[in-house]
Amino acid sequence: FPFPYAPYRIQEQFMEALYGALEAGRVGIFESPTGTGKSLSLICGALSWLRDWEERRRQDEARLLALGAGGQARQPGSADTAEQPDWVTAFVQKKEERDMLDRLQEEQIRRKKREDNLEKIRHNVQLKYAAKRKRCEEDEAKRLLQLSKEALSQGAAEGALDQLEHNEEELILAEYESDDEKKVVSGLEEDDDDLEEEHVTKIYYCSRTHSQLSQFVREVQKSPFGKDIRLVSLGSRQNLCVNEEVRRLGALQLINDRCMEMQKNKHEKKSDEETEGKKRRVGRAVCPFYSYEQMQFLRDEVLVEVKDIEQLVSLGRETKACPYYGSRFAIPAAQLVVLPYQMLLHEPTRNAAGIKLKDQVVIIDEAHNLIDTITCIHSAEVSGSQLCCAHSQLSQYMERYRKRLKAKNLMYIKQILYLLEQFVGILGGNVNQNPACQAVSQTGTVLKSINDFLFQSQIDNINLFKVQRYCEKSLISRKLFGFVERYEGPASAVKTNKENQKLAGLQNFLLTLQQESDKKGDPPVEAEHDQLRAASPLMHIEGFLSALTNANQDGRVILNRQGTVGQSSLKFLLLNPAVHFAKVVDECRAVIIAGGTMQPVADFREQLLCCAGVDPARIVEFSCGHVIPPENILPIILCSGPSNQQLEFTYQTRDLPQMMEETGRILCNLCNVIPGGVVCFFPSYEYEKQVYGHWEKTGLLSRLAAKKKIFQEPKKANQVEQVLVEYAKCIKRCSQTGGQMTGALLLSVVGGKMSEGINFSDDLGRCVIMVGMPYPNIKSPELQEKMTWLDRTMPRAAGQAPSRVLIENLCMKAVNQSIGRAIRHQKDFASILLLDHRYARPAIFNKLPQWIRERTQVKPAFGSAFAELRKVRTCPVLCS
Repeated sequence: FPFPYAPYRIQEQFMEALYGALEAGRVGIFESPTGTGKSLSLICGALSWLRDWEERRRQDEARLLALGAGGQARQPGSADTAEQPDWVTAFVQKKEERDMLDRLQEEQIRRKKREDNLEKIRHNVQLKYAAKRKRCEEDEAKRLLQLSKEALSQGAAEGALDQLEHNEEELILAEYESDDEKKVVSGLEEDDDDLEEEHVTKIYYCSRTHSQLSQFVREVQKSPFGKDIRLVSLGSRQNLCVNEEVRRLGALQLINDRCMEMQKNKHEKKSDEETEGKKRRVGRAVCPFYSYEQMQFLRDEVLVEVKDIEQLVSLGRETKACPYYGSRFAIPAAQLVVLPYQMLLHEPTRNAAGIKLKDQVVIIDEAHNLIDTITCIHSAEVSGSQLCCAHSQLSQYMERYRKRLKAKNLMYIKQILYLLEQFVGILGGNVNQNPACQAVSQTGTVLKSINDFLFQSQIDNINLFKVQRYCEKSLISRKLFGFVERYEGPASAVKTNKENQKLAGLQNFLLTLQQESDKKGDPPVEAEHDQLRAASPLMHIEGFLSALTNANQDGRVILNRQGTVGQSSLKFLLLNPAVHFAKVVDECRAVIIAGGTMQPVADFREQLLCCAGVDPARIVEFSCGHVIPPENILPIILCSGPSNQQLEFTYQTRDLPQMMEETGRILCNLCNVIPGGVVCFFPSYEYEKQVYGHWEKTGLLSRLAAKKKIFQEPKKANQVEQVLVEYAKCIKRCSQTGGQMTGALLLSVVGGKMSEGINFSDDLGRCVIMVGMPYPNIKSPELQEKMTWLDRTMPRAAGQAPSRVLIENLCMKAVNQSIGRAIRHQKDFASILLLDHRYARPAIFNKLPQWIRERTQVKPAFGSAFAELRKVRTCPVLCS
């Protein structure tokens, strides 16, 4: 593969290791800096293996079919059997051979039919025009039919049941039957062949965000496989929905619930229309894009030509077909499925999307935060305000529609109300009072096992699995949200007729929450209130109930009692992410965990793979160097500053004035000799703000500003792009005009918006400075519980406790991600400065990326380090 991203020797090593891992069916941990074209190399190597594997499989099938047709298949009693089998064994063996041959023939016929159909679509433009013309004719017919129905239904507006208001019928829950009582059957009129289509061997390529996936798909389009690969991009409804009415809901959970409700309406529509002689039901909205025929057409279009998510959405609008479901229909026949790894790692989402991992290949790119992602996906938190608000809303809903709800619905609603009461009670509150006004008598944080929490809450007699399944299938959170949306508003605007008097309590409760928040001026409460308005609190509570169904040893429940009941919260913390990742590893043929900066990899091997039961012999690790020459990077560990002050930014010493002043003097000296952009990372926003204020008082800030214009990383995500644009403009302007100002200085934060996913290439990042070591807050209850769990379950490594290794690994992962922002391509160059003598310790030093570690210099004094930096500035290779 003649890619320009890397020298052939690196590319060859990378491909050989990847091909070997896929061929042997192993779990690979691959580290390759961005300059090697990692993502495209991964997929091209995997597709090359897949092409060879399919060719070998087809040859084996052809050989077996030829033997079967010629009557030369292995017969019982041949030379390879020690004894002559009896007639029963002979019959069974013959039947198995016939079944195998029939299965192979059917698979060949199905594959040939699919390939011929896709080839026909690919080369026959007339089919597209015919399909488009047919859609226009159907749309016109539907419009005329709708006009006729409206004409017939004029004057029948009084058909609502029991004096319910217009369209209020859709807020009532349908009769619920559990899975044990009724097998859910899809209402679509699918073809059996399409339903039972066997999944071909494929590659699931996962990355972190939709933008990264779109960029990757565009690279695949330009690759040697771009013309004939069958690729499908998966995404959430929030990214793929083309129904503007649903998209306007904004929140992902609301979009999901609304979409599922419209499907259910479509399935129930036929049975409602067939009911004669009964009162006419109020019409329920169905999605016009949920057309099976059009989604089949969209599926074929997706398989014929590689499309990213934006192109898929445009195609869905053009064909009036749902891209979300159309792309799912394309999964069985696809060779490459591109999706966010949150979708693959969450089993319910994976099953709902129709993803089958049995004997497939999974590549997880940008996997440096894979453990944290799995932990976050399966953790959940609810506040006291959300619990009280959900209880109030659900109580009002039940009172409003009590006479129209079936017995099973009422039973489950009462169970949910009881759960909410007990949850608020364990926080020290009462659901019938305003949570913002209820003071908590005993504040603090308490951690409990799942079983202890259930017993203390007195809910151990309730089957949470059934309650969770009811919430999921009844769409109760969506109904409740529609109910609140219908009646939420100023108290004066609430109708006072007999029907709506009972709802005044709900309005007063919501208004009280808002007023208390306004009086106190507390930003977290205000933000939480905005969140409550954006989505039903019951949706968050459903996630918490789902988390409580984990095994007792795999998680903890954190009771955080703070000030008032509204500010208090319940949080489920997943301790063992391997329990969820094990299902992926067990089913797949091979799993590749890849990233540009994966060091240290011990976490992946021990916490994720060994705990998941993966045989150590199945794990293979590969790390290749960067594409830049050695002279293009200068990593330095600086142990002391210009005034010989030892650099040790611990929690006890980093706030000292002399430490902050020494940091400022280092930056002043560097900004005098380094052109372009300098990016300085601090451990936290608070410390960056503290240092910035100290520099203002001492005059160091004005000295810095004389050479570099100073920018600060904003806390709000929507301001990051503006700061980066201004930063880049300033550097470009200074390089063109010259003068005393040589560029810009960007003060950033480790783990912030600019420490991942931002490319400070070329002049944007000629020097990256790391101030101190960004250790996590060990006083955090979540981290303390994780450390305790590791010490109890993991063996000691090299004489170190697992908890200590965890702290160091978390710190160094953050460091490695931040300092990797500078070198982004083969001709890039930069210097990296680590300001803390502790980086020179062997345990820490060995956790730097190999391509940085091999070139790192340890400088006890500032003078020698400054001399090296001056050499870099005058190096003809770097300045060319």
